[in-house]
Amino acid sequence: MTDTLVVWNESLLDYDMGEHPLNPVRVELTMALAGELGVLDRPGVRLEAPKPADDAALLRVHTPGYLDAVRHAMLGAHGHGLNTPDNPVFPNMHEASALVAGATMRAAEAVWRGETRRAVSISGGLHHAMPDRASGFCVYNDPAVAIARLLDLGAERIGYVDVDVHHGDGVQQIFYDDPRVLTISLHETPLALFPGTGYPAETGGPGAEGTAVNVALPPGTTDAGWLRAFHAVVPGALRTFRPQVLVTQCGADGHRLDPLADLRLTVDGQRATYLALRDLAEELCGGRWIAMGGGGYALVEAVPRAWTHLLAVVTGEPLDPALPTPPSWRALAADRCPDRRCPDAMTDGGDPAYHPWSPGFDAPDAIDRAILATRRTVFPLLGLDPADPRD
Repeated sequence: MTDTLVVWNESLLDYDMGEHPLNPVRVELTMALAGELGVLDRPGVRLEAPKPADDAALLRVHTPGYLDAVRHAMLGAHGHGLNTPDNPVFPNMHEASALVAGATMRAAEAVWRGETRRAVSISGGLHHAMPDRASGFCVYNDPAVAIARLLDLGAERIGYVDVDVHHGDGVQQIFYDDPRVLTISLHETPLALFPGTGYPAETGGPGAEGTAVNVALPPGTTDAGWLRAFHAVVPGALRTFRPQVLVTQCGADGHRLDPLADLRLTVDGQRATYLALRDLAEELCGGRWIAMGGGGYALVEAVPRAWTHLLAVVTGEPLDPALPTPPSWRALAADRCPDRRCPDAMTDGGDPAYHPWSPGFDAPDAIDRAILATRRTVFPLLGLDPADPRD
């Protein structure tokens, strides 16, 4: 058994919408940076080329009509959310999208079957796609395809944690009525940001009450506030649910330089989040952890460093934040994106320290109000005390 499987080859870069914020260069630069820093050459790390998800796997979460629309989409055609500014039709769209879904599904299969303890699908995390339509740059919902595969293989309790700046709406909707899947999403408030969902009151459908957990954070949230919210909600919910495997969508668009959102995280705060997810996988799931990428549109400035930190945490020891970025990588980034600033270190100088949440604040700020809204709404459904910081 290997320690970590990384499902990857350059064919995953074919998920390319053209002149669009979701530029595959962010994934190319991530893998180049991780490679140059030796993360992919660590003992126990195996790279495997992906295979596309077949129709049977895709139909576990998408409708036949939608698959047919994607497969036969042509420029100028509309419907199913396709050929919009967010989701333009692009060459070989079905094949490229099925390959991303297949990569994440393979990561899930390998972990569940005991071939590896952890697995990464860095090009995955397309969490907005709905059963019958594309949405938010996402054609097929690879996290949902992977979760459905885990259920088919016998998993009874799956924990899904989404730390993208946007609500993980597609995954939540697909499993909203399934008590075997706990979805937790930390995101910028839907009052300010797409997709307009992810309120604390969204707690799961009939028979699955308490299995959807949403923390909607205010614009301007920094590392300290983000980490306070994370630790006030995520560990307690996961410990009560007792997942057998942890699935995480690790979008990097909460970064302060991301052009499409308004949180103020640093790569240091994102690194601290990945370390916390690793620790929860170790504590609750015997180390079984499937990690994906997701959103992130600071193509050079943030995403490659954040996801290289993620790859390092998943494959072994975290990288020293003070580590310089290699000159050869900076040259590649400058060649690919000459108008972007290339960071010279793996840190933003952020401080991942945070003040733990407590219900005793006399004048709680907006972050603490968001935490309390989530805890008051969903914690009783999980048998937890919303006012007890130990829960």
